[in-house]
Amino acid sequence: MANLRIEKVFGAINIGSFRISAMIAGLTADGEMIVLGSGHRAADGIRRGYVTDMDAATHSIRDAIERAERAADTQVSSVWIGCANAGLMSEIREVDIETGGRRIDQDDVEYLLAEARERIMPQPGEPKVVLHAQPAHYILDGAQGVSNPRGLHAQRLAVAVHVMEAEAGPLRNLMEAVQNAHLEVEGVVGGAVATGHACLSEEERELGVAVVDFGAEVTHVSVHVGGMLVGVSVIPYGSNDLTDAVTSAFGIRRAQAERLKCVYGSAIASPTDYREQIPLGDDGQEIQRAELISTITGQLGRWTEDVTKALKGMGFVTGRGGNGRQIVLTGGGAELAGLADYVQQALAKPVRTGRPPAMKGLPEAHATPGFAALSGLVLYAAADPIDIRTHSSAWQSTARFGRMNLAGRVMRAIREYF
Repeated sequence: MANLRIEKVFGAINIGSFRISAMIAGLTADGEMIVLGSGHRAADGIRRGYVTDMDAATHSIRDAIERAERAADTQVSSVWIGCANAGLMSEIREVDIETGGRRIDQDDVEYLLAEARERIMPQPGEPKVVLHAQPAHYILDGAQGVSNPRGLHAQRLAVAVHVMEAEAGPLRNLMEAVQNAHLEVEGVVGGAVATGHACLSEEERELGVAVVDFGAEVTHVSVHVGGMLVGVSVIPYGSNDLTDAVTSAFGIRRAQAERLKCVYGSAIASPTDYREQIPLGDDGQEIQRAELISTITGQLGRWTEDVTKALKGMGFVTGRGGNGRQIVLTGGGAELAGLADYVQQALAKPVRTGRPPAMKGLPEAHATPGFAALSGLVLYAAADPIDIRTHSSAWQSTARFGRMNLAGRVMRAIREYF
């Protein structure tokens, strides 16, 4: 890698409830993303995506980024961070202006984006912070799905903007934990946005796909249709809840239950499970594997009910007659044996497991579903998608340019020019 010319370096930290992972990646002159170093450690001070102990969270973040820096043999001063919860919510909002039936030009698009920025940003004092405000597509006189309206005629021009918000207090705690670790925050990316960049193809986004990110304590459910993210739901339930169920069912320590789940657990039962005896702990006690799998699937039944409700709430209907085409399962919980088959049977939709894309330098240990969001962070940073909050526009005034007549537009143009 020493001979490769790195144009830009990106640092990323994904703050999960089970682990905090960090990655340093470089973008070459040819546009190839190369992983220079990565590392992870247990997430202390984080509970269901919220900071619960500032000092412990800061130490975990600092340790994770230092491991990545040692592997990369380089240091970073700023990072992109992944937000797993903090009260995430998202929706599509439409903003429109009148164009009077004339041909739409660049000025109209610039003005529309400036108008959208004014209408979408929260007012001072509101408890929400906008994480993403990305134009998804344009709408001409009600006709949706227009990618480039320039040169077309319409009475009204609108833009559909995907807006993702987070609660201000929890988000500030996440950012302060990173800043206390002597790092600047380049940007905060919603977990569903990061996993979408890592796991989905453009065709899947266009045809319609749901992503279920099964984390340790939080599950993100997101829906992509027509090339855009149209909704996100956060379920406060994760794979750690499966571990807790095993702990309670067999009266063992949590560490033993986690090992039992990972080594012998499965989401799919088989007739041989009743004949197979597995060690319960270090004292020589054994149980039928069928008992373990029954405990796990009992919890998964509740989890899939919550996932189904979230998908229906976003218009993605499960079942063979539903409108949803495919489900992509990712996150650390997706590594449970047989889970993709279980979800496919429960939701009656094709299911595949989403992993980070192949990138040069990516360690095999970090090429698993549990690290998809981490890879998605550097891919998102490199893609630099348009965000109306930071999009530079020639139209900064609040005057209603879209409702002016032709003479008014000409006079304004003359005044601006001279």
